[in-house]
Amino acid sequence: MTHPSYILTTSTPDTTGIVAAITGFLADHGALITETQHFRDPPGNRSYLRAGFHDAGAGRLPEPAGFAAAFAPIAARFGMDWQLYEAARRCRALIAVSKQGHCLNSMLHRWHSGTLPIDVVGVVSNHDEHRRLTEWYGLPYHWLPISAAGKPAQEAQLLALFEASGAELLVLARYMQVLSAAACARLTGRAINIHHSFLPGFKGARPYHQAYERGVKLIGATAHYVTEDLDDGPIIEQEVGRVDHNMDPAELTSIGHDLESVALNRAVRWHAEHRVFVHGRRTVVLR
Repeated sequence: MTHPSYILTTSTPDTTGIVAAITGFLADHGALITETQHFRDPPGNRSYLRAGFHDAGAGRLPEPAGFAAAFAPIAARFGMDWQLYEAARRCRALIAVSKQGHCLNSMLHRWHSGTLPIDVVGVVSNHDEHRRLTEWYGLPYHWLPISAAGKPAQEAQLLALFEASGAELLVLARYMQVLSAAACARLTGRAINIHHSFLPGFKGARPYHQAYERGVKLIGATAHYVTEDLDDGPIIEQEVGRVDHNMDPAELTSIGHDLESVALNRAVRWHAEHRVFVHGRRTVVLR
C-alpha cells in the first residue's frame, strides 16, 4: 500500500527547540521523515524548516484536517507560520511570453519530459509567434494583443485567464510587458520573472550588444518574484557564465539565453517544490 506523502514548511521566530518539536511531533504520529532542511537566520531572527514525510505504516498519521488540529498547539507555541502540502499535487502554471521563445521552449520540454514538477495550463502572449510550438505540446495558446483599448484592458484579460485556468503561478518567460502595481500586488508570491543580470547597467534594448561594447567578462541571469519595483523582486536563483573578447554579440546572446532558461527552470522547480521562503526583500531556498 502506498501512503500519501506530505511537505511541511515552517517559518518561526528563532529560538531553541523548534526542530525537536517538529520532528518529535512527526515521530509521535507515525510519520517517516524522508527529507528535511533547516536554516537559521540570526540577523533576521527567523528559523526556516522544510520536511518531507509519509505514514510509516502504523496508520497514526492524521489526514490534513486532523494534522492541522493536532499541530496547532506547537504552531502557537512558537508563533509559527506554516503550511502542509500534498507532495503529489503539482503546481498549476500559466506561462507568459512575448517574441523571444528560448525560455518557453526549454520549460515546455522539461515539463513534457517530466523533469519539471508543474502542470502547465497554457501559454499566453501578446504576440502570435509561439502558437505552433505551444499547440504541438497539446496546450492552449491565448493570444492577447494590446489593442486600441490599451494595455490595462489586455492585462485585465491576462489576470482573468490566470484565475479561470486555475493557475497558481504565472511564469514570465521573457514576457516583455510591465505588470501594473495592482497586478503585482494581486500576484504577490505567485509570479516569477527572468531577466539578464546586467541590470541596472544595461537597461533597455539589446543588452547583450551593450555588454559587448563594454567588454564584459561575466554575463548572467536572475529569476525573481515579481513586485512593482521593476526587476527588483526577491531573488530566487541566478546563473552566470564567463565570456571574453572573442565572442560577438550574437554569441553573447546565445549564452545569455541558455543562462536565462536554466535560472528560470530552477526557480520554478524550487517554487513548485515549496522550497522558497520570502523574508522581506530576500529569499531562503532550502534545497
